[in-house]
Amino acid sequence: MTQAENFLQQKLKERTDKGLLRKLTNLFLPVDFCSNDYLGFARSAALKKLIEEQISNIKPYQNGSGGSRLLSGNHPYTEKTEQFIADFHQAETGLIFNSGYDANVGLLSSIPQRGDTIITDELIHASLIDGARLSYAERYKFKHNDLADLEQKLKAAKGLIYVVVESVYSMDGDLAPLQEISNLCKLYNAHLIVDEAHATGVIGEQGKGLVVKLSLENDVFARIVTFGKALGTHGAIVLGSENLRNYLTNFARSFIYTTAAPLHNIAAINCAYQLLTKGDETNEITKKINLYNHLIKDLDLSIIPSQSAIQTILFNSNERARTAAKNLQDKGYDVKAILSPTVPEGKERLRICLHTYNSDEEIIYLANHLKELQ
Repeated sequence: MTQAENFLQQKLKERTDKGLLRKLTNLFLPVDFCSNDYLGFARSAALKKLIEEQISNIKPYQNGSGGSRLLSGNHPYTEKTEQFIADFHQAETGLIFNSGYDANVGLLSSIPQRGDTIITDELIHASLIDGARLSYAERYKFKHNDLADLEQKLKAAKGLIYVVVESVYSMDGDLAPLQEISNLCKLYNAHLIVDEAHATGVIGEQGKGLVVKLSLENDVFARIVTFGKALGTHGAIVLGSENLRNYLTNFARSFIYTTAAPLHNIAAINCAYQLLTKGDETNEITKKINLYNHLIKDLDLSIIPSQSAIQTILFNSNERARTAAKNLQDKGYDVKAILSPTVPEGKERLRICLHTYNSDEEIIYLANHLKELQ
């Protein structure tokens, strides 16, 4: 065995010994409280039909893009879709990336320069962390949703300042105090970047996100909207000014040096937005969230209050979280334990995702079984 193979084996053994080894699974339990498909679009027959109809009208149509968008992979339909999405979110324009990870890495690695400062909430997504690491800017973290700590970091910042938050946090499900953060950014002449991955489709009118709900469109430098959660498809868009779009086209390496998404994927995104504008799914998911919160409000469980589709029950160890998840899975509920190091040690949890297709009875039964975990 080579030295490199020995290294791999040792690192995997360390994970195994700690009970932290990740594995792919094909286990699908009857009742989904796990996936990010909040509005049921990933399984929607109506969306599938709409995509098929849309594809038949795209000329010319190819199975693959054939290259990056700067070479052979661009199409008028893609640019129309970008503007359609930007208009929906009340932004000037936008640029589609192949994934949320690509969008976050491309944005944060290319814009902040040496001598600038990036200030991030301590619980931002790994893709935002990786993007910030790839820049040459100074980096600070502030305590989660802690405005006083953010202000201290702003006072110490130099150069152009970028504050990076999520509107809905992916592991806690709580909302950022976005109005207050925006006010601080104005006070210290900082530029606010908001990842709306888990707000899109769920928060605000028609699921336009927290930025639009709070009328902060003109106060946010950039928004990242991903399509793999409530929209049930794949990819992401960075929303902002025409200057931002042109800059990313020229300097975001994760956009420039990758093969463009095939038109089938762009059509899926476009059709998901059409479905979102015509349907009532955002109101439906809000009803499910309200029902769940009503049912668990008197339970003696450690929860993080959430107005989003992500609900959390905290435990103080991997083993307790894993055992709780197993109890629910044995009853047919697909609920996953989120373990350290994905979350901080001592903050292990059950992450419960609600969906429009979860019946009221399923949510009631889940709440009843949660009582057994007290």
